[in-house]
Amino acid sequence: MKPNIHPDYQKVVFHDTAADTYFLVGSTLKTDRTIEYQGQTYPYVTLDVSSASHPFYTGEQRVAKKDGRVSKFKDKFGTIGSKK
Repeated sequence: MKPNIHPDYQKVVFHDTAADTYFLVGSTLKTDRTIEYQGQTYPYVTLDVSSASHPFYTGEQRVAKKDGRVSKFKDKFGTIGSKK
């Protein structure tokens, strides 16, 4: 490997704020924020969504509202102008 061309690989704490879950993962990400985690200081990054909060991984699929714009349009106009 060529010296001085690769970013520093270090342990980083990722915090999923939606599920309030912490992940300690190796990363080359740079951040100015730090956190005390399990007795040591690590770089700290917040996330909006991770495997701990995403519906695909948690199995909590959200159902779309049945009274949305498309439903209201279909109820109002039905099959007017559609080919059979």
